[in-house]
Parts: sequence; C-alpha cells; structure tokens
Amino acid sequence: MINFIRNVVVSWLKHRRPLPHTPLCNFEQICQEIKSCDVILVEGRSRVSEVIKLITQSSWSHAALYIGRLGDVDDTLLRESLRQHYSGSADVQLIIESELGMGTVVRPLTRYETEHLRICRPRGICHQDSQKVVRYAVGRLGTAYDVRQIFDLARFLFPWFIMPRRWRSSLFRARAGSSTHTVCSTMIAEAFGSIQFPILPLVKQIKQSEVKLYLRNPRLCTPSDFDYSPYFDIIKYPFLDFNNYAEQRLLPWQGAAELSEEERDMYVVASGAKPDNT
Repeated sequence: MINFIRNVVVSWLKHRRPLPHTPLCNFEQICQEIKSCDVILVEGRSRVSEVIKLITQSSWSHAALYIGRLGDVDDTLLRESLRQHYSGSADVQLIIESELGMGTVVRPLTRYETEHLRICRPRGICHQDSQKVVRYAVGRLGTAYDVRQIFDLARFLFPWFIMPRRWRSSLFRARAGSSTHTVCSTMIAEAFGSIQFPILPLVKQIKQSEVKLYLRNPRLCTPSDFDYSPYFDIIKYPFLDFNNYAEQRLLPWQGAAELSEEERDMYVVASGAKPDNT
C-alpha cells in the first residue's frame, strides 16, 4: 500500500507540461561541444521542477553530469561498473543524474534533446581530476531518493485550503539553500567536493584585506549555483545563431505570420508595419 501511494505521488510530481512550439537550444551543437565533467542544467517542465524553480528563484530545476562515451572513461574497472547500469551502445553520449522516483542513474544525453539546456564547464580542471569526479558519480549509481523527501515535495504543492499551514512541509521554511537536499545537484556537488573543487563557497573576511574560503555543505547546492559559480564557465547554444545578425543589431524582424491575441500583448509590430492606434 505504501509503495502504491509513493508511486502515485511520484507520478503526480513528475507530470510535465507540454513543450513550447519553438526550439529552445541547439542540441546538435551541444552534442558536438560538450566535454566530460561538464554540468548540464535543465529547465524542467514537471511539477517538482516548478517547486525547485520557485524556491531557488531560477529557471534551472535540474542538473546532470556529462561523462562522455564509455570509451572516454579511462579506468577499465569503472567502465565495467558503468556497464552494470547501462547496456546500450558504446558510442552513445552519457550523463549521470539523480531523479525523483528513480535515484541516481546513467542515461543517454539525448534524453534532453528537446529541452532548454545550458552547459556549465568547470574552469581549469585537469583530466585526472575530471576522471575522479566521474568515478565518484559512477559510485553513486543506484542510490535511491529518501521517500520522506518525496512526500515533503508533494505536501509543499498542496493548496492551503486542502492542507493547513501547520501540517505542511517544513522543508522550505528556512532560507532557500535548506531545500537543496531534495534536488539532483547534491550528488554532483559531492562529486566535485571529492576533489576539493568549489561551487559556491562560503567567503569570510578575516581581516580588511584577507578572506578565507570554506567548502559549502553539498546539500546546500541548487542547480542554479552552477550557473552563478565563478568556478564554472557558462556555455550557451541558442537555437538560432544570432552572430549572423550582429551587424544588423538583431534585425531584421520577420514576423510575417499573424499573431494570436496573447502574442499581440508580448511582441511589437514589425518594422514598416503601421501600428494599431485603436
């Protein structure tokens, strides 16, 4: 009975809204440029994604670690360990991620082919350290989510008239960072922490001209922290190469098709067209 209720709650939390009509990034370019140990940020479309985005005040609700193809993993034993969790082609580009209801799993990068993505690349990391990060992540494969955390997320979404305030989850009652033990970025933060690579450290001023950095608890890491981190380079591949329009200052606007009533409130008329003065 408990497993049945758990599965129903997880299914409800994972329900996703439809994709937008226009592409959000150039996935083909991402596949060509991504490197092992890059962190991929995802703008999720599920109910649980909306909670994470609301709490973290960010567009990014999920993070995954890119590990490359099987042949990119140097350690033979590590490749064999990966094979226990992935039985597909050796040429497939792989990610490791922690997902609600699934735990930590390895999947093809193409899982996010239609989603809005951003690459966060650890700056100055050497190949040896990147392999250590991958090794840590592979070692976490199979780790499950805490059931209580799933119910906390569900309770957070219930409206007040269904569940009184005093019965609701206390998971997000403190500052935003305290919510992060429920999200995917904890595993990735732990992986980078295993090589002492910071994400958003605590900075304390000791003297007027001296500061000390402290490694944050990985449970206090959100997907957006990789976006804000000074230790990661942000790489974007929009669906349209705007460099082609640089000399035209992002022009010309080619809005030849009719706009819907909703779109008319969001966009201006194309150059040369007569504005509606009514």
